[in-house]
Amino acid sequence: MSQQNIHTIEVFADIWCPFAHVGLRAVAAQRAARGREDVAMIVRSWPLELVNNAPMNPDKTEEHIHHLREQVVPDLFVGFNRSTFPTTTMPALALVARAYRVSNAHGEKMSLSVRDALFEHGLDISSPQVLAELANTVGTDLPDDDDRQQVLDDWHEGQRRGVIGSPHFFCGSVEAFCPSLDISRDPEHGMKILIDRSGIQTFFDRCLAP
Repeated sequence: MSQQNIHTIEVFADIWCPFAHVGLRAVAAQRAARGREDVAMIVRSWPLELVNNAPMNPDKTEEHIHHLREQVVPDLFVGFNRSTFPTTTMPALALVARAYRVSNAHGEKMSLSVRDALFEHGLDISSPQVLAELANTVGTDLPDDDDRQQVLDDWHEGQRRGVIGSPHFFCGSVEAFCPSLDISRDPEHGMKILIDRSGIQTFFDRCLAP
């Protein structure tokens, strides 16, 4: 991974997690609103297929996307295509790791681009052709064995640091699980999701404190 800034936000997340897609955008928007583009966002691998010993369930993902679009982000996930849902994110996670070897800016751009490819353009991000096109667009090489090892190293680092799910944010000693969303389950109405503006603002306040 690239060298960290004084203030660096680390995010442990998987690419096919729809809550991470929303959360990363919320952090980027909050950072821009504060004029703090100097704060790097390093998105590290939290491969759910290893965490859960199984690939992500496309039915469950589609259900979560439905709730997110219906309740909080109607403008996102517009191109989601269940038929192209990947069976693994390991190659795409390695591509993100490769991009971070170029620079934090390249890594962040790739982190957002692979999620846009999946959720906004309906592309299969496990496809070598899709990954090659993303690498060319962002300006990086395809991953090698070191990058694939970095994915595993991130996973083990996340375990050591007590990551509880995707996305889990860290900034120095400050941490928060999915601070941009308030997610609960109502026995009668099912999943209830609200944008938690105070949560993301509090995280940033604590992150940027002297």
